[in-house]
Amino acid sequence: MNTNIAQLYAIAQKQERIIIGLMSGTSVDGLDIAVCKISGSGVHTKVEVQQFETITYNQTFKDNVAAIFSKKNVDLEAVCLINEWIGAQHGTMINEALKKWQLTAADIDIIASHGQTIYHAPQWLHQNQNFGNATLQIGDGDHIAVTTGIITISDFRQKHIAAGGEGAPLAVYGDYLIFGKKDENRIMLNIGGIANFTFLPANMNVNEVFSTDVGTGNTIMDAYCKQYFNCNFDANGKIAASGTVNALLLNQLKSHPFFDAALPKTTGPELFNLTYLATAQNQTNTNHISKEDVMATLNKFSADGIIDAIKKSIETTKELKIYSSGGGMHNPIMMQHIKEALPEAQFFTTADLAINPDAKEAVLFALLANETLVGNNSINSTKKEIPNISMGKISFAR
Repeated sequence: MNTNIAQLYAIAQKQERIIIGLMSGTSVDGLDIAVCKISGSGVHTKVEVQQFETITYNQTFKDNVAAIFSKKNVDLEAVCLINEWIGAQHGTMINEALKKWQLTAADIDIIASHGQTIYHAPQWLHQNQNFGNATLQIGDGDHIAVTTGIITISDFRQKHIAAGGEGAPLAVYGDYLIFGKKDENRIMLNIGGIANFTFLPANMNVNEVFSTDVGTGNTIMDAYCKQYFNCNFDANGKIAASGTVNALLLNQLKSHPFFDAALPKTTGPELFNLTYLATAQNQTNTNHISKEDVMATLNKFSADGIIDAIKKSIETTKELKIYSSGGGMHNPIMMQHIKEALPEAQFFTTADLAINPDAKEAVLFALLANETLVGNNSINSTKKEIPNISMGKISFAR
């Protein structure tokens, strides 16, 4: 037997596996690294986050990604070069984190890497009937494996698309496996660059579970902050709090057909970006309003996307428990909008379920890697959006 296959087989036979989950989101602010101890599989999965850190990207990294991020026309050579460069950069970041935590490559069984999304193209958005759904994450897994000396599983979203999905959101798998609870209706709300949630019914019927994007989370706000306020994001919602929501602009932002489309659905900054905002301002003659009023309106726009989707898809919010994660949960203005609109719901964060909210998405990919190693198609859903598949490509370290 090939020694690499033998090593992988030995890892799969362990009672517990140490898996590093990596997440780099559409905000492109840093790499989330979560060291997870995982046992079991399927609904019997147990996970403990042993270490977690977000390593902030330097400006060179951000500029290189920005040059090819979410753009139809880019330099193909740049895409080719940056794909491999990001893999090596992520590998180096992992090595530095392990050294800080006094861990070695031998202490880690597997790395699970999401990669860096640079384009998400569901068919409903690209409208080219000759092609289906597509998405592209870069940050080559082989480079991570060789740089760290650790077997790496990466590129998870392609199998989801190949099996009939849109490649997102994948949170439904991890949410169902570790957060579902009998007799309790739960929503796992993630507010990253794009906002999405998973509904977990009290009866634990997997065919009633669904996960969906609902609209922009932080992506337009972050881009607006960078362009007009010389900061990466609206810390604590202070800029939005100093402005006033403009009803005309808000209604125009919410008029896109995406918001009337049936759930589940996916989207990205390919749609919700500064061009989308500029078009809405031109259509409503609101170019004269203050930058603070624009931020207040964008904040409400993101909140309303979440609110409206929950109201449309959930029969009643009475006794509904909402567990938040992602950068947007730290924005008190956005969270206030959501809580005021859903007064019957109870609000928590995933910290109340023993998972650091900022680490949740990195943990998700560690869970997906664990399922690839030892799972047995435990999510027996009949929905095309939740296919029973093993995701990820395996890269050996040698």
